[in-house]
Amino acid sequence: MAVFTEVTPAEAGALLSTLGLGALQSLQGIHSGIENTNYFVHTDQGDHVLTLFERLSAEQLPFYLNLMQHLAARGIPVPAPQANAQGEILHSLKGKPAAVVTRLKGRNQMAPEAADCAQVGAMLARMHLAGQDYPAQQPNLRGLAWWVETVPVVKPFLTPTQTELIDTELAFQQALAASPECQALPRGPIHADLFRDNVMFDGPTLSGFFDFYFAGCDTFVFDIAVCLNDWCIDLATGALDDARAQAFVAAYDAVRPLTDTELRLLPSLLRSAAMRFWLSRLWDFHLPRDAAMLQPHDPAHFERVLSLRRQQPWAYQRAQRSQGKASNQGASA
Repeated sequence: MAVFTEVTPAEAGALLSTLGLGALQSLQGIHSGIENTNYFVHTDQGDHVLTLFERLSAEQLPFYLNLMQHLAARGIPVPAPQANAQGEILHSLKGKPAAVVTRLKGRNQMAPEAADCAQVGAMLARMHLAGQDYPAQQPNLRGLAWWVETVPVVKPFLTPTQTELIDTELAFQQALAASPECQALPRGPIHADLFRDNVMFDGPTLSGFFDFYFAGCDTFVFDIAVCLNDWCIDLATGALDDARAQAFVAAYDAVRPLTDTELRLLPSLLRSAAMRFWLSRLWDFHLPRDAAMLQPHDPAHFERVLSLRRQQPWAYQRAQRSQGKASNQGASA
């Protein structure tokens, strides 16, 4: 969410007018993130977020925007894409695909406690259930195929120790993905990037998930692993906080009960999630794009996380299932 493409108030106001969203009162560039151009827009009718897509094509974008509409229609609190008079939710601005979505209330919880993690876990499970009948298919574009292409690109920037780590982990992940157990894991649309800065809390209550532009079809347990590696760790060291991690997975498990295979492979998927973000941060750090506001993340953070997940595998300790679990799942769906 950097600013790669400068948008003037007149240009933003013209688009907002075609969407019937009122007169623009303020336009503020968002400096966090590194993929798309994003602005907060405030009109006399409310608050929205304007996004210009810098990498995703107009052909790829309906998957993400329609997924958000699908989830919102099923009660998942996500930003709603705004349509023009023709019902179109994908627009164009400055020659690039664009969208305008509602702005969620609240703020990020950057120092989560176990209760916050439990709310995210339960909502993630609800989101996975709600997306199971979403008809569109698109792979996780930052999944294994992208890793195989990208590792050779970043290796010239690595030390011998880092090269050994990335090569051995890639081989492990390729073998894991090819295994019958992994191929049989439950899957569907996932967020794939649900970090602390992509969730909003209105006071103590979770108010929504946003930034679905890394979403794709992948295993649900990979989505859980992405969350655990951000929501439930000590940021300084990368170590998992057991209380927060147990609370997260228990809350998820209470809504969509995890299979024995998902639980058995979770330690390996925690490595997968760490590998994905170490690799993408290496790529963004060493091969940056020009932007008016750009803050590439330090790749060393997820290098530490990956090393720890390899050295100290973490497992969820499930309490005895209650007889009412199945009925709870149906009520939550």
